[in-house]
Amino acid sequence: MIKRLAACVREYKLPTVLTLIFIVCEAIIETFIPFITVDLVNSIKDGAMMDTIIKTGLLLVLMAGLSLTCGGVAGFTCAKASAGFAKNLRHDIFRRIQTYSFENVDKFSATSLVTRMTTDVSNVQMAYMMLIRTAIRSPLMFIFSIVMAYVMGGALATTFVVVVPFLICGLFFVSRKAMPAFRRVFRKYDRLNESIEENVRAMRVVKGFSREDHEKSKFLTAADDIRRDFTKAERIVALNTPIMQICLYFNMIFVLFVGSKMIITSGGTEIYVGQISAMLTYGMQILMSLMMLSMIYVMLTMSSESIKRIYEVLSEEPALKNPKNAAIQVKDGSVEFTDVRFKYSKKAERFALDDIDLKIESGMTVGILGGTGSSKSTLVQLIPRLYDTTEGCVRVGGVDVRDYDLDTLRGAVAMVLQKNLLFSGTIKENLKWGNADATDEEIAEACRLAQAEEFILSFPDGYDTKIEQGGSNVSGGQKQRLCIARALLKKPKILILDDSTSAVDTKTDMLIREGFKRYIPETTKIIIAQRVASVEDADMIIVMDNGKISALGRHDELLRTSDIYREVYTQQTKGGDSNE
Repeated sequence: MIKRLAACVREYKLPTVLTLIFIVCEAIIETFIPFITVDLVNSIKDGAMMDTIIKTGLLLVLMAGLSLTCGGVAGFTCAKASAGFAKNLRHDIFRRIQTYSFENVDKFSATSLVTRMTTDVSNVQMAYMMLIRTAIRSPLMFIFSIVMAYVMGGALATTFVVVVPFLICGLFFVSRKAMPAFRRVFRKYDRLNESIEENVRAMRVVKGFSREDHEKSKFLTAADDIRRDFTKAERIVALNTPIMQICLYFNMIFVLFVGSKMIITSGGTEIYVGQISAMLTYGMQILMSLMMLSMIYVMLTMSSESIKRIYEVLSEEPALKNPKNAAIQVKDGSVEFTDVRFKYSKKAERFALDDIDLKIESGMTVGILGGTGSSKSTLVQLIPRLYDTTEGCVRVGGVDVRDYDLDTLRGAVAMVLQKNLLFSGTIKENLKWGNADATDEEIAEACRLAQAEEFILSFPDGYDTKIEQGGSNVSGGQKQRLCIARALLKKPKILILDDSTSAVDTKTDMLIREGFKRYIPETTKIIIAQRVASVEDADMIIVMDNGKISALGRHDELLRTSDIYREVYTQQTKGGDSNE
């Protein structure tokens, strides 16, 4: 796990190494400053000349300047290294997510993946910064100060035999008690972010049903839950300060009391005033080093949960992979399902699709009807291999979809999903998602075919009109037509419309279908619809029921043979089309 994350340092190895070098230099200089100070104090006591005092004073100023310079450079290189490490880590996580199939994304949830790329990466960045700076400086300062304290103070250094174990035990106790609360917090961030995302995404529904108070209550519950855990952890961590102060004052009292007594009883032969000053300074350095080590321990323990969560994403193997010697050309738009069964999870008790045998010739127009939950969308998602079949196989152009290069297969299949999505940018930029090299003439033709050109040109900026995030500044019908035009620009061999004309009127729906017949006769068109009118002129209509093909045939044939189709047709023609 550490090795995998360490690989993200990459081009920032030099700043990392420089940080370590300058931190070592800073620690060495700082531990020698009290040693020089002792000489200065003792020289003054012994009546040294002014030039000696000035030389020693200038040496102290030089050493302080060098220490400051080393610390400043280390801070700069540390910031560069940690920020670069975080950038590479986010980059690697994002690239890994792009290889995921829907199955992988479903495993984590989109909200959790966002939290891992933001909050968790920030925690790991902070841990890395402390690791290469404070986690090196503090142990060095502790070791150097202990050695120098025994060199300078002799018997006075026995104070650390009492103080150091007490402080270590106290800090370890505090950290151990605080950790469970910190671990709980990071797991609860997912729930909080999920509440935020869900609320913002469904803002219109929330306001439409006047559920603002309910959503506020749900958010406050999640936020308050995190607050309680953080408060508990911070309250425990706050004990670090009084423990530190007890040790600090004990050290000061011991050194001053015992040291003064030794000076008086020995007449200044065993120990000097300067040595007492040095002992106080070294005591402060030792205790502060231990204090920082405890904070590092807390931070690293907090980050360990984030490290695990990030590693889960980086180590997750995509459920769908390119095969060796993958096919890189799709011959035509023919589709064949043979003995297909599918369920979303191995643990699922029932199959979403069961006993599917189906053959679609290239260039056919195929309609799919069925009630909610009949697995219409699931059926078509197997064609571009968004999921793999559990049993059986799906062939496109006569080749098993598992034998294709994924980019090749998905480049030949254009899907307009049930939930249409536009990105922030201009209309033209959104349309070019279908084909980045599309000319203005090709874009205009696709929009005419999708019945989108008229409303686009009604905007003052035409194709350069800005689309807000999620397409919130265009209507549902406009959004659907733009998504259809975007799919057409791929010039696919198979075009799948997953209930993607539900927000347009019947006349526009008919014009779109007529355009398909004229302009893309060789493209296989699969249309999932709720309206019989949208599919009644199809070459074949598939009626789905409870994950199975209940019936298939042409319109007239199904009216005679399928009770489900006849009932839907009767309701919509005699009872009125509820979608108009």
